Amino acid sequence: MISEYIENRTLGRFVMHSNNRLLAGKGIREGNPVPINTFVYNRGESQRVIIDEIEYIMPQTCILPLVANQHFRFEHPENLVAWQFNREFYCIVDHDAEVGCVGFLFYGIQHPMFIRLEPEEVSEMEHLADVFSRELKVRDNFQGEMLRTLLKRVIIKVTRIAKQQHESYQLNPDEKMDIVRKFSLLLEANFKTQHEVKFYAALLNKSPKTLSNVFALLKQSAPSVLIRNRIILEAKRYLHYTDRSAKEIAYELGFESPAHFSKYFKQHTGHNISEFRTTEERD
Repeated sequence: MISEYIENRTLGRFVMHSNNRLLAGKGIREGNPVPINTFVYNRGESQRVIIDEIEYIMPQTCILPLVANQHFRFEHPENLVAWQFNREFYCIVDHDAEVGCVGFLFYGIQHPMFIRLEPEEVSEMEHLADVFSRELKVRDNFQGEMLRTLLKRVIIKVTRIAKQQHESYQLNPDEKMDIVRKFSLLLEANFKTQHEVKFYAALLNKSPKTLSNVFALLKQSAPSVLIRNRIILEAKRYLHYTDRSAKEIAYELGFESPAHFSKYFKQHTGHNISEFRTTEERD
């Protein structure tokens, strides 16, 4: 079942999926993805989920945050509840001081993030699912704000739980980890054109060496590695889901030449671009 709320004035959109066998994310397969964030709650047994053509096991009673440009499909979508919302309905960037999820749950450097729920948290999530279902049937001037209030509660709750399960947040205060979140958001916005650590360090008012040292102290991968991983991830998405040539992908991702991109891809994946695409098509 799919229930949807749309604000005609703002084009804000909120969608709830319950036992929907067609629940999936198309990502960039059909051009630029609609900017929409997703919480998936697995209320059944553990199951397989394929995200950007990599298979994971989604544990039972856990929540998985996903973003628009991720391709995903589940083994048993009928056992899931999902909440989706776009920027116009609730902007997590504008409300970051309230919910603190940008660069962590969404557009973060750790993905996928399977957030386990304890029994009392499962009860609360089931209750929220019921309240969402009832509220989506209401038609009055307060419906949008009520749905936003419920969504905000879900975001804050899941963010709290995730931080409790994240080693770096247990060892360091949120203020320090905010550097990682800010870097993650800057990376997501600029990785296609900015490949050097110095660009991101400057925006964070730090030298490249200082930024790298901060990440090391916080037990995070080096900024250079995170930049590289994000570029390679996007390259693989284009190769998986589009028919763009290596030349087109190279320029899209900010490389000076197709030859430079091909060398970069080979160096960091161990595959030539043509071999990678042929292998994926065969699989």
